[in-house]
Amino acid sequence: MSACVPTRASDPDRADEPTATARKAHSPPPPPRRRFRIAGTDLSASIAVFLIALPLSLGIALATGAPLESGLVAAAVGGLLAGLLGGAPLQVSGPAAGLTVVTAELIQRYGWRTTCAITVLAGLAQLGLGCLRVARTALAVSPAVVHGMLAGIGITIAVAQLHIVLGGTPESAVLDNLAALPAQLANAQPAAFAMSALTLAVLFSWPRIPGRAGRFLRKVPAALVAVTSATVATALFGLTLPEVDLPSWSSHALAGLPDGPVLGIAAAVLTTTLVCSVQSLLGAVATDKLATSRPDLPPEIRRSNLNRELLGQGAANIVSGSLGGLPVAGVAVRSAANVHAGAVSRNSSMLHGVWVVAATLLMVPVLELIPLASLAALVMAVGIQMVSLNHIRTVTRHREVLVYIVTTLGVVVLGVLEGVGLGVAVAVAVALHRLARTRITHEEDACGAHHVRVRGQLTFLAVPRLSRVLHQVPHGADCVVELDGSFMDHAAYEALQDWEKSHTAQGGQVELTGRGGQRIAEPASASHSCCRPWTPWRNHHCDRPSDPAPETAAPRGGHHLASGISAFQRNTAPLVRGELARLAKEGQKPTQLFLTCADSRLVTSMITSSGPGDLFVVRNVGNLVPLPGAESGDDSVAAAIEYAVDVLKVQSITVCGHSGCGAMQALLSSPPTGAGALTPLKRWLRHGTPSLERLADKGLPWARLAGRAPADAVEQLSLTNVVQQLEHLRAHESVAAALEQGTLELHGMYFHVGEAQAYLLEESDPVFGQVAAESFEESEVSGGVGAEAGSEVSGATRG
Repeated sequence: MSACVPTRASDPDRADEPTATARKAHSPPPPPRRRFRIAGTDLSASIAVFLIALPLSLGIALATGAPLESGLVAAAVGGLLAGLLGGAPLQVSGPAAGLTVVTAELIQRYGWRTTCAITVLAGLAQLGLGCLRVARTALAVSPAVVHGMLAGIGITIAVAQLHIVLGGTPESAVLDNLAALPAQLANAQPAAFAMSALTLAVLFSWPRIPGRAGRFLRKVPAALVAVTSATVATALFGLTLPEVDLPSWSSHALAGLPDGPVLGIAAAVLTTTLVCSVQSLLGAVATDKLATSRPDLPPEIRRSNLNRELLGQGAANIVSGSLGGLPVAGVAVRSAANVHAGAVSRNSSMLHGVWVVAATLLMVPVLELIPLASLAALVMAVGIQMVSLNHIRTVTRHREVLVYIVTTLGVVVLGVLEGVGLGVAVAVAVALHRLARTRITHEEDACGAHHVRVRGQLTFLAVPRLSRVLHQVPHGADCVVELDGSFMDHAAYEALQDWEKSHTAQGGQVELTGRGGQRIAEPASASHSCCRPWTPWRNHHCDRPSDPAPETAAPRGGHHLASGISAFQRNTAPLVRGELARLAKEGQKPTQLFLTCADSRLVTSMITSSGPGDLFVVRNVGNLVPLPGAESGDDSVAAAIEYAVDVLKVQSITVCGHSGCGAMQALLSSPPTGAGALTPLKRWLRHGTPSLERLADKGLPWARLAGRAPADAVEQLSLTNVVQQLEHLRAHESVAAALEQGTLELHGMYFHVGEAQAYLLEESDPVFGQVAAESFEESEVSGGVGAEAGSEVSGATRG
């Protein structure tokens, strides 16, 4: 190996660069500047997004009562302009279902030309907000309010489109639509209903086609197939139904001057700005979370600039409104499809806009064959999916059902702005109620011990009541203070600590506990432990005597193992007892099999941020996967794989190697040969010899780390071994069958112990890409939603 080139340690971003002298002597001349080119994955992703966007854009325009071509204008402008200028490279913008109710109300009240002018003014307002750099304040809205707003809009859309599905015409208000529904059901048109039913049947069944054919067919968007099926059926059976009518572009209505009361126009602009901005920003956050599962993407693509995104959305709304298009916002359905289709830059979104323009100019005769009932059924399905059961479970778990219900009903009955305002008011009231409501009780049990129970947040507002109850405990008595809350401020903490010291000094004993395993947050300055609280295993090592005397030292393994178990029962068991009880009742349902080395330095729960029930773990020397039928005398790995795939139905298997692997060192130093008098370890390591052979095969590309060469031969073999064991996995019958059905994925991982850095194997070449650490501010925004509004971002990963 060549000698290491000195690096500038003061600049970690340039640690892999050689010195200037070395560059001059050994480096080739810098390559010429690369010309602009479009990646093949961007091209294929843009086509997939276009096929989804085309029918949905027409359907959303139909649902608002706007000219149908306005949906195509918004889709083209959103793709081209927001894609070029926005700060979320992988987010796709266009007409969104979340804006349907707002736009429909504006058209009913002010007409189409004034609605376009309101869209332009909303775009100007977005530009102003982006220049003020206040984009992140939109993320402070309670998730329950956002989910409730989307649910209310979804209900409104679904009820209105149901009338078109039945062959009628919807009213302007939700309550009027509900009142007219019985009469509409009695006078339903069979042909319209049949084509709508066909659309819905294809839409929901297409993603569930099983087998190899299903894997291929599912690449075609279900919405496109559903609308195409209804169009073909209408033509074959000669049905007479209202169809898409795209008038000549020469008669297309552009924006006009706002015509209406000033306060009404201002409220309309405010509503449009609010809904467009919140949906776009939360959609960008949701897209970032999807992009984190793509290690092939550079950090600047996986992380959105929200203020720039607001500027891009504002520019798109100005142009779309000026050209007679619908309001534009980030659309999570298309964004999710864009990420999953392999897009690597903003070129995909822009190309999708190009395809929309081409379809608008060249495919008008084909588009005019689509029955309106089919588009209405498609939009109705989107509206139903906006009432997400996952969102309802989330707000129920966080005790925010009241906020969700009030917002939903407010949007349905009063309107979007009014409903959101009601939801925000209720959310603030609930937060203040939780903060101020603290119950403190005192009782004495049969054994003479006193119990003080605190229910709720312990803030300075509760200090007088806390002090009064604590002083009811007799001097010298044993007392258990049970805290049931998630927050304790400094004033309450000091009051509790002062009383504890005073009571202990008078001969009493005090024990602080938390009911139900909830941990109480305390001021950071109060920590007086010698070790950091987030590493309990580190605490165990800290408690170890640094140099115990041989005659007094307890047996090393047993003493510390018992000590660790005791610490678990005392500190950790109360925190996890409820979750473990649930798992014991429901049984294990892990989604991943994690196969890694038995090395003591690999703590799987730490490096994967997983907990009980998340991973089905197999550990052995060298993270080896014996080939089926190999002579090993040990079928434990094959049994675990079969059980995980066939019984537990895991969705992925990860093989994880690591730096400094002793098994790989043993393979390099003395490869096991023969089958005679080998030790059990050498017999086992024979399953790693194919990795040595793969390393020696000059015809195969070497596994490597992105950005640097392997540190030594052991690291090179460890990387190659991960790739080889994945090949062994594919030879197992259960794994091969699951891969064939598309229900299982295989992943490779490498963990560098000294750097505490994880690497994931990329799909194209045997290259392990570094997993970047995302900041809390950028990636852990509570209340990220998916919409058109959220219907296709439901597959969020855990952990």
